[in-house]
Amino acid sequence: MTTIIFGILEEGLVYAIMALGVYITYKILDFPDLSVDGTFPLGAAVTAAGIANGLPFIGTISPVAALFISFTVGALAGCITGLIHVKLKVRDLLSGIIVMTALYSINLRIAGKANLPIFSKETIFSNSFLSAHVPEAASPFIVTIILFVIVMICKVLLDAYLQTRSGYLLRAVGDNDVLVTSLAKDKGLVKIVGLAIANGFAALAGSVYCQQKGFFEISIGTGTMVIGLANVIIGTQLLKRVGFIRSTTAVIIGSIVYKACVSIALLLNDLHIAGLDLSIPVTASDLKLITSVLFLIILVVSPSGGKKVKSHA
Repeated sequence: MTTIIFGILEEGLVYAIMALGVYITYKILDFPDLSVDGTFPLGAAVTAAGIANGLPFIGTISPVAALFISFTVGALAGCITGLIHVKLKVRDLLSGIIVMTALYSINLRIAGKANLPIFSKETIFSNSFLSAHVPEAASPFIVTIILFVIVMICKVLLDAYLQTRSGYLLRAVGDNDVLVTSLAKDKGLVKIVGLAIANGFAALAGSVYCQQKGFFEISIGTGTMVIGLANVIIGTQLLKRVGFIRSTTAVIIGSIVYKACVSIALLLNDLHIAGLDLSIPVTASDLKLITSVLFLIILVVSPSGGKKVKSHA
C-alpha cells in the first residue's frame, strides 16, 4: 500500500507541473492549447539527448541544467504557437495543432530515435551528490521530496508572477481583452507571454518525467492536454468553496487526486470482496481509455461543464 501511495504522489506531482501550465491557458487565457501534447515530450527529448549524447552547440548537460534548458525550449515553442495565432491570424485550436504536429518530428530529430534510455546516467533523482549526502533511511522518499520541492518552486514563482503587472494583464486578456486594449496594451503580446510560460511548464514536466522514468519515448505526450485539463477541473471544482486555497494549489491537489483515481481503476483488475471475484479486466494498456472516461465523467459532473469560469489566482 505504501508503494502505491508514493507512486500516486510521484506521478501526481510530475503532472502537476504540466497542469500549472494548462491552468494558464485553460482557466486564465481561455486558449485551447494542444501544443502541450508536443512540448511535454519536447522537454523529455531535450533532457534525454542532452544527458545521454549532448546537444548541438552545448554538449552534454547536467540533470539540473536540463530542467532550465527544457523550460526555455518549451517557452520558445509556446511563443511560436502564439505568433501563429496572433500574427498569422490562425485560430487558437489550429495554432496548437500545427505546433504539436511539427514538434513530433522535431522531438524525433532531437532524440535521434523514438526511444532513448538514460538509465545509466545521473539524474536529479539519482546522482553522486545524493548518494553521498542522503541517509540510507531517507532513500525511499527522496524522489517524492525532490518532486515536491520542484512543484512548490513552480507554484510560488507562478503565484508571484500573477501578482505582477504582467500577470494582471494576463488575467485581463482572458476575462476582458477589450479592457487590455483600452489600456493601450498589446493583447496579442500578452497571449504570447502566457503561452510561453504555459508551454515552458509543460516542457519542464517532460524533463522531470524523463529523469524520473529514465527514458524518452516519443508517445509520452499523447493525451497530455486531456490529463492537464482533468487535473485543473478536478482541483478547482473540489476546492472552489475553500477560499483560502489558491487556484494553483487546487490544481496540484487535483493532479494527485486524478492519479489516485487512475490507480484505483487499475486496481480493479484484481478485486476480491468477501470471497467474490469482482475483478474487471483493466490493464496498463487501457490507461488512455481510462483517462478519456474519467475526463468525460469530470466534465459531466462539473457544474461549469468544462466551460471557462473566472479564475482567482
